[in-house]
Amino acid sequence: MSDWNSRFSNEEYVYGREPNEFLVGVQKRLNLSGRALAIAEGEGRNAVFLAEQGLNVMAWDYAETGLLKTRKLAQSKEVSVETKLVDLNDAKWQPNQWDEIVCIFGHFPVELRKKTLLGVKESVKSGGYFITEVYSHYQIPYKSGGPQNVDLLYKPDEFLDTFSDWRIVHFFMGEVVRNEGKLHNGLSHVIQFVGQKPE
Repeated sequence: MSDWNSRFSNEEYVYGREPNEFLVGVQKRLNLSGRALAIAEGEGRNAVFLAEQGLNVMAWDYAETGLLKTRKLAQSKEVSVETKLVDLNDAKWQPNQWDEIVCIFGHFPVELRKKTLLGVKESVKSGGYFITEVYSHYQIPYKSGGPQNVDLLYKPDEFLDTFSDWRIVHFFMGEVVRNEGKLHNGLSHVIQFVGQKPE
């Protein structure tokens, strides 16, 4: 926790102020609306983007400095984002709570990933979406961002198995270029997933 608090403690937005390119494309395609939860949201760039699109947005992170910057960014864009200090190890997932849950480059140990993905599955409303872009287990040699520990990186079956009974709107694993602040730069190996919970 202290590492992330320290990482987000200066004025600079280490992942930039602009939203993730994949999320922007999903929003254009699906015209997301309603109540959205952004988990492991860091400094708020994606939550603020969703708020700018008219969604009612909650951002969870376990670094208070990140949430502070989320509120600051929202204020500068004249939108509102609710923030909550949440350690996903202790997250209370309420059933059928959110129209969308978004996780952009949220990387956790294997057991916490399983627990979090099951929580997401429970907490999205019928007809709602889970949207994520994360680094795959092939990412380390690219040296363009993300954890340098393969145990913190994702494999495709984590999404395909967990959400096998959902409608898969989009699934991709492969190379993309990401330029997000100073910590995500260059050719990267990612997994993208958009799933819709059955009505």
